[in-house]
Amino acid sequence: MSKKNTAEFVKWFGPLLDALRDLGDSGKPREVSDRIATNLNLPDEILDQTLKSGSSRFYNQVAWARQYLVWEGLLDASKHGTWKLTESGQKTTINPDDARLIFKKWVAINQKNIKSKELPAVTEKALVEIINEVSPETAEAADTPALLNVLRNLSPEGFEKICRELLRESGFENVAVTSRGADGGIDGFGTLEINPFVSFRVIFQCKRYKEGNTISRAQVGDFRNAMIGRAEKGIIITTSTFSNAAIQEANRDGAPKIELVDADKLVEMFEKVELGLKKRIVYDVDILFLKNTACNGKRSLDGMKWNPGFPRISPARGRPQQSGTDHYSPTPLLTY
Repeated sequence: MSKKNTAEFVKWFGPLLDALRDLGDSGKPREVSDRIATNLNLPDEILDQTLKSGSSRFYNQVAWARQYLVWEGLLDASKHGTWKLTESGQKTTINPDDARLIFKKWVAINQKNIKSKELPAVTEKALVEIINEVSPETAEAADTPALLNVLRNLSPEGFEKICRELLRESGFENVAVTSRGADGGIDGFGTLEINPFVSFRVIFQCKRYKEGNTISRAQVGDFRNAMIGRAEKGIIITTSTFSNAAIQEANRDGAPKIELVDADKLVEMFEKVELGLKKRIVYDVDILFLKNTACNGKRSLDGMKWNPGFPRISPARGRPQQSGTDHYSPTPLLTY
């Protein structure tokens, strides 16, 4: 397989393992990605690239690298939201040649499984194109784009009110939306009680942006200036992404920290509180159980050659399908 037909995410296999070792063998997805960026001193030109959906291309590639390392047995996928090295992963280092071999191995497994299902084959080149535009999270929650599309098509006032409800469901109190344009870019405020003795006044700003639009460093700085003297904490919520410079500005030493909620995190928050979403559970066949129970391990079940650890590639949808997991379907959100 030529290098040009290798998915870009393959180059993060080794750095991802190194980053997890730096973090004590486990870490949150964003934490791991940021450590990779720091270790490799990645420039803004890479970190600010986005997919057609508006999500970060870099974070997407790292997430795909993680998925392949899970299949390879180097990462533990048992705990949602935490990336953890297996015993094998702790001892393994991966160079570029090793990474390409791992990628090629799982492409071959995928093609073999597709053929066993008598489905049209997916070429390596086509798979690369799919992976470079679709994230593993999208594969696991195919309704994520639908939720974002609903949010992006709300009126500005409607999106602010939905964000108000999201903050309320997330533990904020006295949440209110301000009159539009009357408060220097502040869309609302509320109170977050840490314990019976400590609480913070929080202001928030809602950016209902279309895919591909990125919030800049200047916008974060302007929001912080509007926050001074009015609140201890600030939150910017968007249906898009933040530039790397904006993220650095939000966490700048000596200045009040601004919490940033991008499209991916926004979807996670909606799923966590099940706001505007209905949860459904998808069941998949446990092939190994059926094989061992029905056949006592003496013979294989005809037609059951599927590797349950590898996602199916649907030619019609052009994305992996994850089995045996929770899915969320958007319910109609109120339009204001």
